[in-house]
Amino acid sequence: MKKAAVLLAAALCLYAADAAIDYAAEGKLWWSHIQYLASDSLEGRGIESDDFRKAVAYVSSQFDRAGLKPAGTEGFQQPIAFQSRTLVPEDSSLALVRNGEVQPLELGADASLSPRDQQSALNDVPMVFVGYGLVIPEAHYDDLAGLDLHNKIAVYINAAGPVQAPDNLKSHYSSSGERWAALRKAGALGVAVIMNPRTAAPNQAGNGGGRGAGRGAGRGAAAGRGGQRASRPAIVLADPALSETEGQHISLTITRAGGAKFFEGAPHSYDEILTLAQANQPLPHFALPAALRAKTTVRQASFMASNTIGVLPGSDPRLKNEYVIMSAHLDHLGLGRPVNGDNIYNGAMDDASGVASVIEVARLMKATGAHPARSILFLAVTGEEEGELGSRYFAAHPTVPEKQIVADINLDMFLPLYPLKYLEVQGLAESSLGDAIRAAAEPFGVEVQSDREPEQNRFIRSDQYSFIRRGVPALAFKFGYQFGSPEEQIRKTWVKDVYHKPNDDLNQPVDQAAAAKFDRVILTLLERIADNPARPHWNNDSFFRRFAEATR
Repeated sequence: MKKAAVLLAAALCLYAADAAIDYAAEGKLWWSHIQYLASDSLEGRGIESDDFRKAVAYVSSQFDRAGLKPAGTEGFQQPIAFQSRTLVPEDSSLALVRNGEVQPLELGADASLSPRDQQSALNDVPMVFVGYGLVIPEAHYDDLAGLDLHNKIAVYINAAGPVQAPDNLKSHYSSSGERWAALRKAGALGVAVIMNPRTAAPNQAGNGGGRGAGRGAGRGAAAGRGGQRASRPAIVLADPALSETEGQHISLTITRAGGAKFFEGAPHSYDEILTLAQANQPLPHFALPAALRAKTTVRQASFMASNTIGVLPGSDPRLKNEYVIMSAHLDHLGLGRPVNGDNIYNGAMDDASGVASVIEVARLMKATGAHPARSILFLAVTGEEEGELGSRYFAAHPTVPEKQIVADINLDMFLPLYPLKYLEVQGLAESSLGDAIRAAAEPFGVEVQSDREPEQNRFIRSDQYSFIRRGVPALAFKFGYQFGSPEEQIRKTWVKDVYHKPNDDLNQPVDQAAAAKFDRVILTLLERIADNPARPHWNNDSFFRRFAEATR
């Protein structure tokens, strides 16, 4: 009884502390950072722009004001070398060759070429349709078994299909990097991608390159009857060792309109393949009668963009050399295709909101006199919209000892569009961090829930995955909801109408007080992780545990 009374008293104290916090005032401070970072004057924070460098300078100054120690290679900054690759359409071409006859293809209308690959010329290369193009050893599934892909183009549907495997397993192996690794091992020269008919818009064109391609869709190359225009370059890390498509000679996406040309004379028609994929059915595998002739001319330019890094040093001599990371991405899509006359992709929620929370949590730690046992590293990464490039670089070249990084708490578009009653946590059941976030949220009256849309596999679609693949336990977050509630509709409407569009700007309704409450939950979470003598660990049944076993 006495122990229960003590616990009740402690809980009441925490709730009283929660009630005493001025969330409205803290929410205004949080919003003030977004007002700068997502303003029209910064023109969408495209990583190759001067506007992104202004954003980096702003975050660096805020880290300094919060009393953080510079933890980059140059002050608060970690400069990274990138390459910008732009297709030169007037000197690029595609054609199909059948029985010696050449059928030219219209770039953009029939297929689009990715500038991500190096300049190349391919003459009459055979093509093989490989279904979903997946190899998942744990599920005993192999689309490539028995196929000869040496010096050929692999044509596949960009979906996971009916593979009987956990969502995380399927999502990992269907990423562009893992898929290409299997195809390259089988001898393929390149890929021709058919977008998933269950999710793609009619006649959709893109580079088929996984999440980096999808994230850039808002300002991607315009395709249509005028042909493919090189309006937006592909951005890649200059270090080839960090490329997930190394060895790929060509990557193209077959449009809805051009599909019939590729499958003409094949054992199965293009419409038949789409019908099977639409129904999530197994797909056949067969050689296409046509060969591919292609010329890709790419204009390259080099530039630098920086991660921004500050550290609050730990206070415990035994633990201060271990690091808990709080991360968010600073970049967005920059300038792009106008929508209702607006061509600035401001990225207020995606992800100026997350960077604002990184800044505010650092400020709150100074204001509250926090002295965490472990060090806390605050990280605003670059290049997320291009495929998690900045976090991939940091995870490969951390500015602190890699084996001393114990957790990553990543914020990407957490969407404070209504009061915070439920917190959706991606990765909740994967590691001991699940218990930590439950304990951190409870004093604030916030109920923790698992991913509301697990089929979207968001846990491996943002910067936390760069750390996960290095064995680091991680969590990511969204404001949660109850199924069938108005909040569910608000979030889904936002994703449909605002995500990666110019109206993700300063004119949308945002619950600033709820965002401030979220920041307090994250602050509490970071302190719990930092002060716990035990390191976070993957649960024994977690799919992601394999990365820790492989790297640590």
